Amino acid sequence: MYRLKRYYQRLCSTAIVRAAQRAARWFFVNDTPLDDTMVTVHIPAPLRPFTGSLDRVEVAGATVGELLEALTAAHAALRPQLFTTDGRVRSYVNIYLNDEDVRYLQKDATPVKAGDTLTLIPSVAGGDGRETLAADEMQRYSRHLILPEVGLEGQERLKGAKVLCIGAGGLGSPVAMYLAAAGVGTIGLVDFDVVDLSNLQRQILHGTADVGRSKLASARDTIAALNPHVRVELHETALSSANALALFAPYDVIVDGTDNFPTRYLVNDACVLLGKPNAYGSIFRFEGQASVFAAKDGPCYRCLYPEPPPPGLVPSCAEGGVLGVLPGIIGVIQATEAIKLILGAGEPLIGRFLIYDALRMRFRELKLRRDPECPVCGDAPTVTALIDYDQFCGVGPAGHREGQAGVATEMTVRELKERMDAGEPLVILDVRETVEYQINRIEGSILMPLGELPRRHQELDRDALIVCQCKMGGRSAQAAAFLRGAGFERVVNLTGGILAWVDQIDPTQVKY
Repeated sequence: MYRLKRYYQRLCSTAIVRAAQRAARWFFVNDTPLDDTMVTVHIPAPLRPFTGSLDRVEVAGATVGELLEALTAAHAALRPQLFTTDGRVRSYVNIYLNDEDVRYLQKDATPVKAGDTLTLIPSVAGGDGRETLAADEMQRYSRHLILPEVGLEGQERLKGAKVLCIGAGGLGSPVAMYLAAAGVGTIGLVDFDVVDLSNLQRQILHGTADVGRSKLASARDTIAALNPHVRVELHETALSSANALALFAPYDVIVDGTDNFPTRYLVNDACVLLGKPNAYGSIFRFEGQASVFAAKDGPCYRCLYPEPPPPGLVPSCAEGGVLGVLPGIIGVIQATEAIKLILGAGEPLIGRFLIYDALRMRFRELKLRRDPECPVCGDAPTVTALIDYDQFCGVGPAGHREGQAGVATEMTVRELKERMDAGEPLVILDVRETVEYQINRIEGSILMPLGELPRRHQELDRDALIVCQCKMGGRSAQAAAFLRGAGFERVVNLTGGILAWVDQIDPTQVKY
């Protein structure tokens, strides 16, 4: 008993001495104690309300842990934002000494020296971070509140978060609806399209009564009906290199629901430059993909795909089709990842690439690594500003183009109609699938699906003018390129495909 008493006295004495030493350091911070070093701590925007709007704070300490203690002693309101009740640094806050994550050094025991800087990096940057719940919200989110991984603090964090969805279509629909249902306080939507009847097979934000309306107006009304506590910010514009950085800046997480390669690379690069996580998803026919790109220390989209495929090589969903429920599955995964990033919970799909096959009902996961030579997120990036992504992806403006010899390589539907009316001999080669040809067609066209062209192209007249045509112009551009490579000298691609023909020449035919 005597030994236990003496041990307890020594323990108390040691604790008192250490507390006194820490207090002396805080009190004499301007005098800089000999065993401590003055270090600048950089405060991110979400945490500045707790430091009196200061973006930098000078504190003294010998280790990272002592610096954090000094910081939260000087700004008590900051402590619950950085530490859990049991004294652990919160999972959604990263601490960097100079440019190194302290988790990979000696954590809070990492020593500091003169000239060092400490940077606090929340996994979600922007906004207030937390907002108080109203009484009816407590009931609305009750199933979240009883989850230890969410709880009241997590739900308040969701309410204070801002998520930007690029696109209000197939992927954007389930993303926006589930984020709204979950209580994400601000949802931004970027789109400039109107609702088409063909959208309703999968774009659940919109209904039959919305056909012809702006997708953003339709989405706003649907979200408001689902959860009136959610603020919806509408950006009815085409995303471009000129506006992407400004649009992304106020948001915590960006959700990529795009359907073309130029915009996909634009979203990726803007996220990397701003340090915003990108909840990525893509769909085609019966398959989908999902990951989280541009997160700190994780790979970006360019690490996986450094360059885009040639134009027309990969058809869009509008040309190749998509199973209606598929975007629901991938969109829900994207929404899940966005919520996890906001909460700092679980294991996000950072460095992991998820592939889903609906026909086989099978998920596969691939490991991704950050490419140190990546031109955007690598060790020596060469892309430090947004570029011309149409040019990067080899996509130019639609219209009348010419090849290297000055020969036209494209034809408009109006020009085709004029030549047909004049009785000019030509071959209209439809390279769509048989099921598409049964829906609509240009009178007098012949069907030769793109996949059959390599073995059947000898059936075509080499001396005739061949007009390649598909649904929108992508597959027919491939067909025209193939025929030129096979020695056909008079080949053009029909700009806009059968959809342009229906819109401008023959509106009696149905569109799909």
